[in-house]
Amino acid sequence: MSQTTIPLSGELTADGHVLTQRVYYEDTDFSGVVYHARYLHFLERGRTDFLRLLGIDQGQSIASDDPFVFAVHRMEIDFNAPARMDDVLTIITRTEKAAGARLQLAQELRRGEILLIAAKVTVAVLTPAGRPRRLPAGLAEKFQRPAS
Repeated sequence: MSQTTIPLSGELTADGHVLTQRVYYEDTDFSGVVYHARYLHFLERGRTDFLRLLGIDQGQSIASDDPFVFAVHRMEIDFNAPARMDDVLTIITRTEKAAGARLQLAQELRRGEILLIAAKVTVAVLTPAGRPRRLPAGLAEKFQRPAS
């Protein structure tokens, strides 16, 4: 039996990051439809694995000599269609802008070609004390050219 191996953290593409996830019972309500708040979990997994594959270790970034953390500042979500138990979803994360103390990301959640969720996410770059700070040198470029 031949199986295709899909990287656990997804993969970087020329446009950003792609992650595949399955919908489990715990993600759904009694009818088998994904509960609206659970979509945030899927989107967070996409953003976290995007950072991981860019070489950004969030645990080390806060403990470094030039510490920083990321925090979602704003999110706009369009719910276009529901996901259901056992669906295989694709989470797509793209950088729209990485400059100053902010990242602007576009995320999509798809089942095949069907767009289920579209989100615009503004992520603030902060000091460990919660004050805005600029992206560390060279980091903005990583977000602009993820597969390079």
